[in-house]
Amino acid sequence: MIKLIRVDHRLLHGQVAVSWYGYVGANCILIANDQVIKDPIRKASIKMAKPSGSKLVMQNIEHSIESLNSGITDKYNLMIIVESIHDALLLINGMNEKPKVLNIGGTKETDQTRILSPAVNTSITDEEDIKSLIDLNVEVEIQQVPTSPVKTIKVNDLKINRG
Repeated sequence: MIKLIRVDHRLLHGQVAVSWYGYVGANCILIANDQVIKDPIRKASIKMAKPSGSKLVMQNIEHSIESLNSGITDKYNLMIIVESIHDALLLINGMNEKPKVLNIGGTKETDQTRILSPAVNTSITDEEDIKSLIDLNVEVEIQQVPTSPVKTIKVNDLKINRG
């Protein structure tokens, strides 16, 4: 059962490992990312952040979709972490059973982004992807840690709808 799908550009780190993992009652973490599986240094740092006693799986997006759709992950209380809003859209688009909620915890600031919330920076492409997620009936929420307030993103919040 999927307990949480989260966008966090840092993937697995203390905030996720300590706060979210226990809060959602997960026992397995799936890192769905095409780049991290090719990078031994990033893989090693993610493994170090893994909560004690948890199962950690790192797969590319395509293999993650196959695993989720096959039912092999059904035996776990699963927390899925992706690096970007686009990765979340790719993953969710490929899933047979769409989640009800996507949690956005943090995205990188660049010269192409604007601040949507203190830790979430979005480009026009990110906002188009968020609109696509909303169109799939996925509620897109911003929440850094479980104890912080939830901000549900509405289409009116997106710059792409302001012309």
